[in-house]
Amino acid sequence: MQAPSLAALLRVRPGLTALIGGGGKTTLLYALAEELHSRGSVIVASSTKIRRPEHLPVADPATPEALQAALRSASCLCLGRPWPEDKLAAPSLGFSELVQAADYVLVEADGAKGLPAKAHAPHEPVIPAEAERVILVLGADAFDAPISQVCHRPERFAALAGTALDAPLTPARWARVLQAEGYGDMIYVNKCETAADYAHAAALAALLSRPVLAGSLRDGVLRRMKKEQ
Repeated sequence: MQAPSLAALLRVRPGLTALIGGGGKTTLLYALAEELHSRGSVIVASSTKIRRPEHLPVADPATPEALQAALRSASCLCLGRPWPEDKLAAPSLGFSELVQAADYVLVEADGAKGLPAKAHAPHEPVIPAEAERVILVLGADAFDAPISQVCHRPERFAALAGTALDAPLTPARWARVLQAEGYGDMIYVNKCETAADYAHAAALAALLSRPVLAGSLRDGVLRRMKKEQ
């Protein structure tokens, strides 16, 4: 019996899927794009900023007709307006137009400065209204490390967790932040490499009402820690 795919386990459906959090959002974005490309047309984009990919065609069509033409040339592509430092901003066309043009639209809707954990400022995350699924990504390498070292916006994270900046990031503290913010209808704990990592992910899952999966994108492993309700 064939194992469920990454997209199937994460319940990615046709339409727009937003990725938020830290710990591997961009890696997950492109892994899903590669997998879903076999099922239909795929647009990758960001509602904030993303680095220009080297492995996908990049475009920023100004009209729906130009977008359809771009998809006929490359049925998996990255859309975005050119931005300094070889980055791309949100596309010129609205996300509602992207959803009408492609089978799957994958949007990186958050930034974490390369860190595995974060708390959100009032203007974050930038989740498009068209999102069918919001996947919140966490990095298992943050467990037990000081909040000040592994979190983007650490002061806000510590305040929501009810602890000090130099306190270790435990599953219970992470659960408090996730519950306080309420973002994401599915949690994916990435970078799990040891039994301790999976134990931490399971402990986190036990404290949340949302479905939680854990694994390693690098190693191609994904396990359900908490089934989707």
